[in-house]
Amino acid sequence: MKALTSIALAAAALTLSSLPAAARADTPQDAFFKNLSALCGQRFEGKVVTTDSADSDFASQRLLMHVRDCSAEEIRIPFWVGADRSRTWVVTRTATGLRLKHDHRHDDGTTDTLHWYGGDTAGAGTAERQEFPVDQESIDLFNANNATVSTTNTWAMEVHPGRMFAYELRRPNRHFRVEFDLKKPVAQ
Repeated sequence: MKALTSIALAAAALTLSSLPAAARADTPQDAFFKNLSALCGQRFEGKVVTTDSADSDFASQRLLMHVRDCSAEEIRIPFWVGADRSRTWVVTRTATGLRLKHDHRHDDGTTDTLHWYGGDTAGAGTAERQEFPVDQESIDLFNANNATVSTTNTWAMEVHPGRMFAYELRRPNRHFRVEFDLKKPVAQ
């Protein structure tokens, strides 16, 4: 009897593992990635909703995100601040969740000194919100480039379908948040 039970359990496990990904229950990261992917090809205007004086330059300019270059494994989102088009958020699937990196480039396309920083999800998050604590590679980059204030960063993204997308940065004594209106895609 014990052998039959073991065989039945093994057969059930094999059946579940062979189901296509679409037939298995999504993780919160999978659902978040799908929510973000649904925005692919669209642009949205945003505004700074936090009140830190350090953000006054951002708050006074047009903020635009363009969800583009979407694949099953990666989504690239250029983030424009006025005429400055140096920033791109890159969300990638990993074996354990999601990764957010910041691709910063100069006008000529060369990488900025502070480039490719970010982190991986440390928890499941939700279909609407994922948090990305700073990774060791980024801590090392910040320490090497006189940006030690950023070594405790946690970034977050939120997607509330049909309503709002948010990008957020938190660390002790710092909170920056931009919200984008998903009800009003823009052409340019």
